[in-house]
Amino acid sequence: MAIEVRIPTILRTYTDGAKSVSGEGASLSELIDNLESAHPGLKDRLVEDGDLRRFVNVYVNDEDVRFTGGLETSLSDGDQVVVLPAVAGGA
Repeated sequence: MAIEVRIPTILRTYTDGAKSVSGEGASLSELIDNLESAHPGLKDRLVEDGDLRRFVNVYVNDEDVRFTGGLETSLSDGDQVVVLPAVAGGA
């Protein structure tokens, strides 16, 4: 099962600069474990205490996983996962 994962600039040090990588897994949790085996250190930047980090947003096919089951969100062959760090700021 091939799933495309889009990697934000800040995390590309873990993917040797790649903007996107392929992974496998029936759930987001399995996909992250699979990515960790190929890109060590990435999981720690995404997951903390068994859940997604507070300031990391993950979308599967443009749907925010916080509303579709979090780490247990189901994945299928051909899905696209986008990782976005939350941005804060203001005047």
